[in-house]
Amino acid sequence: MKFIVLKKGSVVLLIVAFVILSLGAVWFLLPDNSYPTVSMNEKANKQVIQLVTGEFKSETDDGKEIEVYRWDPSTIFVEKGEEVELRILGVNGHEHPFYIEGTDVKGTVQKGKETVVTVRFDKEGTYRLICNTHQTLENNGPMVGYIVVD
Repeated sequence: MKFIVLKKGSVVLLIVAFVILSLGAVWFLLPDNSYPTVSMNEKANKQVIQLVTGEFKSETDDGKEIEVYRWDPSTIFVEKGEEVELRILGVNGHEHPFYIEGTDVKGTVQKGKETVVTVRFDKEGTYRLICNTHQTLENNGPMVGYIVVD
């Protein structure tokens, strides 16, 4: 009669491997509840991009509060010549009047409301989405997003 002898380290390794494989299987089998920030509007055949206004706050060692506002995501990629719908939700800050450099697109994002603008970029390049209120560090910025067109 033959016996299999396992050392304590081997048993622990087998248990850890079993747990990892089990967790991987559970994760793989769970339904996907993620929500994309970029989608194609099938009716109008245009790209729809969801953005939000965000705020970072901190305190320095001497007790001074510092904060900056941001667009999130801060960089988006779009195709040249395609119509793009930007849906910007105001989360932080009372309001953010903005413009997109190189275009005639302007608007204001207000806290708790969604602002929707449609734009088409006919030239490749990087366009900046700039908040008029928070353009510089002194004004809790720079609140600048980048739209990369290729």
